[in-house]
Amino acid sequence: MKNKIFLHACCAPCLTGSFDYLKNDFDIELFWFNPNIFPKIEYQKRLDEVKRYAKIINADLEIINNDYDIEHIKWLRYISGLENEPEGGKRCKKCFEYRLKKISDNIDGKSFATTLTVSPHKNATDINRIGKKISEEYISFDLNLLGCNKKSLELSKEFNIYRQKYCGCEYSLKK
Repeated sequence: MKNKIFLHACCAPCLTGSFDYLKNDFDIELFWFNPNIFPKIEYQKRLDEVKRYAKIINADLEIINNDYDIEHIKWLRYISGLENEPEGGKRCKKCFEYRLKKISDNIDGKSFATTLTVSPHKNATDINRIGKKISEEYISFDLNLLGCNKKSLELSKEFNIYRQKYCGCEYSLKK
């Protein structure tokens, strides 16, 4: 019997390699919570791709608080004062913290990981540090999924998955 892991999907391209890497060792339940993504049409496009890929892999997907307008405003308040931080700086760390806290609130102390560590544009060490700070018992935060990037690229191409051109928030879009 496999251990269960809750996997936060930041986008479909990062999900592909992560799921492929984890599927043999874990029973995976997918979560979507990404109120940082801007504009709303981009948010919907990314969510639709995650839903599409979840169907391909026959995985359950739970969408947490899917009222984009309300959740995006809450996210903006959470990162308030950090709008001018450089990409990869304090604003990004705060954003990771916000999303991972929401995931941990919805899984009642179970093990979880995030596909955020797949991207070579994200600091996996920071993401793992934030995850461990939220809860030391989450064994999944010892995983570094950065090695899944090549597989993610291959699977994204195979399944014709939309690959975004920026991190997601309005501040990364301006960059």
